Amino acid sequence: MSDVFELSANKMHDAGMSDVAIAQFRHLYDVWRNEEASSWIRESSVEPLTDVPSFHDVYKTIDHDEAVGAFAKTAFLKLNGGLGTSMGLECAKSLLPVRRHKAKQMRFIDIILGQVVTARTRLGVRLPLTLMNSFRTSEDTMKVLRRNRKFHQTDVPMEIVQHQEPKIVAATGEPVSFPANPELEWCPPGHGDLYSTIWESGLLDTLESQGFKYLFISNSDNLGARPSRTLAQHFENTGAPFMIEVATRTYADRKGGHIVRDKATGRLMLREMSQVHPDDKADAQNIDKHPYFNTNSIWLRIDALKAKLAEYGGVLPLPVIRNHKTVDPTDPSSTPVIQLETAMGAAVSLFEGAICVQVDRMRFLPVKTTDDLFIMRSDRFHLTDSYEMEDGNYIFPNVQLDPRYYKNINDFDERFPYSVPSLAAANSVTINGDWTFGRDVIMFSDAVLEDKGEPSYVPNGEYVGLQGIEPDDWV
Repeated sequence: MSDVFELSANKMHDAGMSDVAIAQFRHLYDVWRNEEASSWIRESSVEPLTDVPSFHDVYKTIDHDEAVGAFAKTAFLKLNGGLGTSMGLECAKSLLPVRRHKAKQMRFIDIILGQVVTARTRLGVRLPLTLMNSFRTSEDTMKVLRRNRKFHQTDVPMEIVQHQEPKIVAATGEPVSFPANPELEWCPPGHGDLYSTIWESGLLDTLESQGFKYLFISNSDNLGARPSRTLAQHFENTGAPFMIEVATRTYADRKGGHIVRDKATGRLMLREMSQVHPDDKADAQNIDKHPYFNTNSIWLRIDALKAKLAEYGGVLPLPVIRNHKTVDPTDPSSTPVIQLETAMGAAVSLFEGAICVQVDRMRFLPVKTTDDLFIMRSDRFHLTDSYEMEDGNYIFPNVQLDPRYYKNINDFDERFPYSVPSLAAANSVTINGDWTFGRDVIMFSDAVLEDKGEPSYVPNGEYVGLQGIEPDDWV
């Protein structure tokens, strides 16, 4: 089997990849080939996580003037390797426009930079920002950072570039060949790659030499994950090496990764649904039994992370996630492949004394699909002058847009040429079929539009409710 792996190792070497990148992929490959049983985290071997302190509990215990001191020792890292292919994007998802602010179109990256600059200005802290880009997102994203007139940074790198690995032919274990588009032969190793990338980049040494002690890491498509002096001070007060922000699960979150405690070691573990045995599925999706999910926002002590990476030569022994796909994701008839990945939060099990803190939904606002973007661009949100995505209660309508006409961002934008409808009074939104929207459309209650079998139009100023476009005399 090692002979088969050497085909991948040679391919990576020929593409100019480092020994660390190859060593990391060897770990993923060996686990995939030899440790199938280890992929399960059985219900009988874990305990539910309960009684996690909330942000509100923490807030009351913090001296907020002192908290600036902990915040001043914190660096900010954003995972920015995703292309947003699920929405038909061919650039970094962070370059997608989210909404306007004072008439200016704001992308994810503009809002992130605004949050950083605001924190620096208001609190007088350095707050360095580093992006973990991929080979596909680096160039376009870095142009934006260099052109931003208010964002300046010289002493700390503005980016580190994550590794890439071969997609593996499911049937043989060999690296896939796809001459029609060789770029599709490669994939990122999941956001758990962050650790070996950080190790190889020397970023931790740079930060430590300049007096930084803590690293806050989150996804670039989660605009709720803003730098927080309250959480920085809480993290410092606990002395913990590792802290995960978790949120309370709702029914909609039942299929996501959640935090459990290993009965054998007493340590916290991240359990993704791909690691749940079929017999344990009902328990794992029971939101009363397992009340917290992972927001993928984590806080790390730089010295603890450095020591852990040194212990493992830069390649942490994280659980391996097996992603079954086709080499061309848009062509289900192309060669079946396996993408081997790791999750950033899974490292929690390696740190004695790791903790969680429960945060509100205002710190978890991910955009994974155009359904999420539909809410983000609506009147449910206001983008404040401090670049906070503000809403009244952060309890959002359930949105289901017909994927035939709205999944791709270009199709989505074409059908909302002015703006998305008002959702302030909507409990849910279901759009079936091909609908284009005029100006100032208002959705309320459980709004439904049925498929008419042909392109249809919602005129300016109309109300959409349970009956579809409501008759003029509905009041």
